[in-house]
Amino acid sequence: MRSIAFLLPALVAAGPIGPVVGNDGWADAPDPKEIQIVSASFSGNGCPQGTVSTSISPDKTVITFGFDAFQTYIGPGFNPTERSKNCQLHLNLQYPSGFQFAVLESTYHGYAQLETGVTGTFYSTYYFSQDASATTTTQTSITGGGIWEQGQVYTKTDQIPTASYIFSPCGANGILNINNRIALTSTNSSAIGLITDDDATVALTQQINIAWRSCGN
Repeated sequence: MRSIAFLLPALVAAGPIGPVVGNDGWADAPDPKEIQIVSASFSGNGCPQGTVSTSISPDKTVITFGFDAFQTYIGPGFNPTERSKNCQLHLNLQYPSGFQFAVLESTYHGYAQLETGVTGTFYSTYYFSQDASATTTTQTSITGGGIWEQGQVYTKTDQIPTASYIFSPCGANGILNINNRIALTSTNSSAIGLITDDDATVALTQQINIAWRSCGN
């Protein structure tokens, strides 16, 4: 089972942008106790109903998703529909009305086994439901062969450029959407590749660093 954990207290503490004097709008982060996960849901062919478990901590600051079907395969014997999967996470977050936040960085750890000729690409798109037209997307690719022939744990780190920050709405709780998609392609019809994590001892986790600013700036 693949698991993704969101750790809200760590997000605030780890946010690389702190208070700045001036007119740029950055402000001290709000009290971590005022930030909570109200609810969460998911959608996509990588996380169909019945294949996902979710757990929210009692203080509503940590959520964990467990996936049984977010797995991609390519090569002889595999259905072409297995080459690409996506899972979109929807997090309804409660935070002080005088603040808004933007995702700065997130890190993923997973497992890939790719023969020569196979390429795996991991896309992540971030946006808020209140302004679905404003998005930012990152991608990381792994080229098969070499160390990937036998399988390796990989790390994907998204660092959002300043010009691409997407801020949550002011005066309302933001619904943060993270659409994760894994796609496999191949130039070798006999090569096999997979990006999956069906071993409970190999977890995929996500930690998000965020920046805050006061509303009205």
